[in-house]
Amino acid sequence: MSKAFREEFKLLLRACYPLLYVPTLEEERVEMAIADCVKNLQNRTVYRWDFVDGYQDNPNSMGAGKRNPLQALEFIEKLPSNVGGVFILRDFQRFLEDISIARKLRNLARRLKSEPKNIVIVAPEINIPADLRETLTILKFPLPDASEIRAEIERLLQSIGQNPSSILMDELVRAAQGLSLERIRRVLTQILASGTAITEEDVELILAEKRQSIQQTQILDFYPAKEEITDIGGLDNLKEWLLRRGSAFSPKARQYGLPYPRGLLLVGIQGTGKSLTAKAIAHHWHLPLLRLDVGRLFAGLVGESESRTRQMIELAEALAPCILWIDEIDKAFAGTDSKGDGGTTSRVFGTFITWLAEKQSPVFVVATANQIHQLPPEMLRKGRFDEIFFVGLPNQEEREAIFNVHLTRLRPHNVKSYDIKRLAYETPDFSGAEIEQTLIEAMHLGFSQDRDFTTDDVLEAASQIIPLARTAKEQIEFLQNWVASGKARLASRKSFLPS
Repeated sequence: MSKAFREEFKLLLRACYPLLYVPTLEEERVEMAIADCVKNLQNRTVYRWDFVDGYQDNPNSMGAGKRNPLQALEFIEKLPSNVGGVFILRDFQRFLEDISIARKLRNLARRLKSEPKNIVIVAPEINIPADLRETLTILKFPLPDASEIRAEIERLLQSIGQNPSSILMDELVRAAQGLSLERIRRVLTQILASGTAITEEDVELILAEKRQSIQQTQILDFYPAKEEITDIGGLDNLKEWLLRRGSAFSPKARQYGLPYPRGLLLVGIQGTGKSLTAKAIAHHWHLPLLRLDVGRLFAGLVGESESRTRQMIELAEALAPCILWIDEIDKAFAGTDSKGDGGTTSRVFGTFITWLAEKQSPVFVVATANQIHQLPPEMLRKGRFDEIFFVGLPNQEEREAIFNVHLTRLRPHNVKSYDIKRLAYETPDFSGAEIEQTLIEAMHLGFSQDRDFTTDDVLEAASQIIPLARTAKEQIEFLQNWVASGKARLASRKSFLPS
């Protein structure tokens, strides 16, 4: 069980906090943790209540408060003042909007401060009405850490007499991080039901369960990262910076005294390889890649956006070490002070940047932005990210590298038949994405005439494309001036301004 949770829970019991609120989907695990905390305390009994069955732990109270949440609270109120207890109320957040329930809780809060009784609401999410926010104390219950996962996997495997190697055990634990114990038990039981021993191939089943679990949050996506650093054409300064930090998450780096890398902010116009870089980092560092669509954080109900933000942070930290990729962060937090949403965006932004500044977990954040002037100044302050890089348009040498990467992938058998130097020379102002689109257009030309595409086809396709650099010249010039003022580093060794 989480040591931090147990210590904080015991402290709150000793301090006579009457009403606690534990947001978690792991109902069984948190109840076991609470029972473990209470078992050595004198005059404390754990009572469990739910709407369907009422109280179930004591023969004298079986069924009390069944289908009646107000009676569940009255049961606590009627117990003698010297009788101690911890009262776990499952799914009780559903009744907090009822005026009689809210009033009864507030009355009980005053009374229980002088009695050995505590009420613990266990709910899947935080949903507290305004009149109870000062009365209820939220207590975080984290997902299982690596040591807890290891102990559970060892227990299950020992039950069938399997003693896996330390390498396999490390892979199983790493794959299971971010899952609840119930999900871990379920997927391992599924593997064991086949009657065969767990092998390295079964790690993929755990990862599939993790992908499903993350997908169900509707906040993060578990993104497969297959791109390599060599797939990025140019950006030599950025590549060098990343390669130097390739072992920064290792135990050897901790022994050396290095802190975990915090993250990167990549700034530039669309199509210059910012998203590709995020994927390549995850693949090169052998870390899971989580993609956050910031728009999903904003929900319709009051307080739900803040709850989703906390859930995102908790999940990312449970999966650490990992890469958290936030694409086009400027669109989510542009003009936070002026948005007419009751302050929701500002609160979500405040929670997020506070976490960026204070996080100790090995979550490497890769954020991308196109409109840097729309980001709040707090986002750009030192300490949020390790570095801010400007990813500009590729120069001619980098365009050669980009053409070479794509043509090697598309036509590995005859890549030398293409005049890559000429292609790079004839495509000034083109971004990496526009170069890729040019090649796709050239392939359509060749395919429509039942032949392979040629250098001339690529040049013909390029002549039909108006690059974004020409239509967004003012934006690029603004970014170049911003970089020149010393606010960011160049991702490439040679900067390039469109003609």
